Amino acid sequence: MTKKERYQFIINYFLHHAPNAETELIYDNPFQLLVAVILSAQCTDKRVNLTTPAIFEQYPDAETMQKASFDELFPFIKSISYPNNKTKHLIGMANMLVEKFNGQVPMTVEELVRLPGVGRKTANVITSVIDQQPNMAVDTHVFRVSARIGLTANATTPLAAEKQLIKNLPPEYVHKAHHWLILHGRYICTARNPKCSECGIKTACKFPVVK
Repeated sequence: MTKKERYQFIINYFLHHAPNAETELIYDNPFQLLVAVILSAQCTDKRVNLTTPAIFEQYPDAETMQKASFDELFPFIKSISYPNNKTKHLIGMANMLVEKFNGQVPMTVEELVRLPGVGRKTANVITSVIDQQPNMAVDTHVFRVSARIGLTANATTPLAAEKQLIKNLPPEYVHKAHHWLILHGRYICTARNPKCSECGIKTACKFPVVK
């Protein structure tokens, strides 16, 4: 199977089996998604979704979060990983949104990465989920799955994997492929004991356990 054939096989499979794949983070607007994605670093979406309703009720937008003190916001996210840093990041992010972007979440990667707590992966998530831009966020699931099934080769960093995926995926499917790979890695192609017997794409996979 050539690389082109492999990519097409994967695309066809997920278009049929997961045509409406989307983020499992719960949000109502770009600001809420940005908060949720910042909190999700090194943390499960399930835990984030248990935490964010109270945050969104108290701080529905950048203007209200900007006014929060560390001691006021921290209790809302103390159950999340790295709560000290994330509390500071959220307040700093809200401040910059108000001061530089009129309280609105910008929709370019270059602008988003200027915000405290926002790296390239987070910026790619926001622009692809909200605006369906052809940007690929490479988290641990995307990195692992894309390597195992042969979509990437010898990619030693998330950025290297991102570049290979963007190069080979049709632009109209990039924002969908992000979710396909994450969800496949979360529930089927797990880091330990992958469920190869349940995998619908194992015939195109290069991972040795599959055979």
